[in-house]
Amino acid sequence: MDSVSDKHHAHELIERLPASQLDAAVRFLEFMLLDPVSRSIATAPVDDEPLTAEEEQALARADAWLNERGGRGIPHEEILAEFGLTMKDFPLNGNGA
Repeated sequence: MDSVSDKHHAHELIERLPASQLDAAVRFLEFMLLDPVSRSIATAPVDDEPLTAEEEQALARADAWLNERGGRGIPHEEILAEFGLTMKDFPLNGNGA
């Protein structure tokens, strides 16, 4: 089959799907269109390793630091300035990422 025939066949198959399966079909097609990195992230296994006591303490310190500042972190611009950079040094690509 050529690509035009393949697309036509795909459209025919979608038209034959019951409404209850359309959402799954759309999600599958969206998944197929993801870039390889996004697809890898989407299919990566869940990190279910328990936290070590050291990691739990570090998270508690980070939470306390954030709470002391009213839930506000450090703006990106401030961190970049420490390295002599600005947001202009990181132009957005065509898809806004």
